[in-house]
Amino acid sequence: MTSTPLGLPPAPPVVLSTASVYPESARVAFELAAELGYDGVELMVWTDPVSQDVAEVARLAERTGVPVLAVHAPCLAVTQRVWSADPIGRIRRSVAAATTLGCRTVVLHPPFRWQRRYVAQFSDEVARAGEHAGVALAVENMFPITRSGVRTVPYSPGFDPTEVGYAHYTLDLSHTAAAAVDALALLDRMGSGLTHVHLADGSGAPRDEHLVPGRGGQPCAEVCERLAASGFDGVVVIEVSTRRCRTRPERAALLAESLLFARLHLQPTARPAPVPAQ
Repeated sequence: MTSTPLGLPPAPPVVLSTASVYPESARVAFELAAELGYDGVELMVWTDPVSQDVAEVARLAERTGVPVLAVHAPCLAVTQRVWSADPIGRIRRSVAAATTLGCRTVVLHPPFRWQRRYVAQFSDEVARAGEHAGVALAVENMFPITRSGVRTVPYSPGFDPTEVGYAHYTLDLSHTAAAAVDALALLDRMGSGLTHVHLADGSGAPRDEHLVPGRGGQPCAEVCERLAASGFDGVVVIEVSTRRCRTRPERAALLAESLLFARLHLQPTARPAPVPAQ
């Protein structure tokens, strides 16, 4: 957690999603997080074999001195068979991984519409797993898919988790851009349930861009400043796309820029003292 001036609350930790180094592996994410001064990593469990090996991840954390502060469950379309073909099994394994790695948050997406049994079980499993393990299962806001001008919502019952109501939420600013959702209004709806933030940007195009914060149209600075002012005690995750980078130094430069943006806008500021009445 970043140090702050005496008397002010500490700034939230800024961590690096291992997805931010794709197509490189989670191992590279730990190395870059250590090199650039991130406070930790969020482990995105996906097709990268390193990300699926909890023992290896623990060794990486110890070797680099970079702790795992959150686990992102394998709930993408391309990870439907990672760890288990059963989505409930994947939740439980993610919670077990978080417990083993010593972190307190698991990030989840809402179920896909075609996962009918999972849809029926999801809310109860999220509540049960969190109560059992003491880990916050933070459900993430998503976005519609637009193809050939047709807009569809692949999630059930929708892409806004506040319409259902969960104990914990993840706010993703690339997803608010893709969904044309007011990020500040969504933050307000999440209220005290806001546990976790994916800090990225988007242009407003109907696709998930994960731009470096400050390079799109999302109120990234305002969100960070609200978090700092409210004493937010969750984690802020840099989850940006660097897949077009041709070299590691180029990738590191984008991740350094993202970290600097977060540090700048998450720094708590002292409120001016009231002027005594004359």
